[in-house]
Amino acid sequence: MVNGLRIGIMAVVLGLFSAVLIPLQLLALRFDWRLRRRLPRTWHKVALYCLGIRVHTHGSLDPRRPLMIAANHASWKDILVLGSLADVVFIAKTEVASWPIFGTLARLQKTIFVVREEKRRTGDQVNEIAGRMADGEIVVLFPEGTTSDGNRVLSVKSSLFGAAAAALPKDQENAVVHVQPVAIAYTRIQGMPMGRYHRPIAGWPGDVGMVSHLMGVLRAGALDVDVTFGDTVDFRQGDNRKTLATHVESRLRDMLLAHLRGRHRR
Repeated sequence: MVNGLRIGIMAVVLGLFSAVLIPLQLLALRFDWRLRRRLPRTWHKVALYCLGIRVHTHGSLDPRRPLMIAANHASWKDILVLGSLADVVFIAKTEVASWPIFGTLARLQKTIFVVREEKRRTGDQVNEIAGRMADGEIVVLFPEGTTSDGNRVLSVKSSLFGAAAAALPKDQENAVVHVQPVAIAYTRIQGMPMGRYHRPIAGWPGDVGMVSHLMGVLRAGALDVDVTFGDTVDFRQGDNRKTLATHVESRLRDMLLAHLRGRHRR
């Protein structure tokens, strides 16, 4: 009864807040105001509060540009978490655009949708990513290419770092793109360490329905997530994407496991 009432109140709060922010965001997108980058961050913070998700950060976002964040990916909640910490833009597969609710939110944040199977469109997609980074936007890439169960980091696909290579200005010597590994670890539920039994609340495997997973998160009441900003890798012309991918995968795995095993100090 109490839990149901809390869920209802939070849904109303988020709905009213969205009703105010969405028209403003539509205007910002229509006229390309800088405000379009900041409003999603505010919305994400309110959404996390309504869902009962508390974010703890370790380290800091690299202030240099152009910057690409390479993060592990366990759930749609990762979008809210990273979106609450910085004015970022996400790279997502084109199918996300058609998802109920989440597709609309992604478009409102001006997400970059990519079609990985159509090579003839790769050039345009990479150019858009490069242009957004050159304009100072922070681009978030989930280099695993899919969601995990939250207990591990999957193999990182080096091909997805092609966007970082394309963002390097061809007419500038010593041009660099900064790639920062960021680990997202869901560590506690109701203040208690989250073991493998509760891990399905953190991760979102593809065979679980969105609505049922969302209700599970709401019923959980309180989740803690630790976000660790790792050391940035400077990527230059001629650098090897596979080397970059191997380094990012290693750092993400080390940072994630440090939190899941309780080895990282808060």
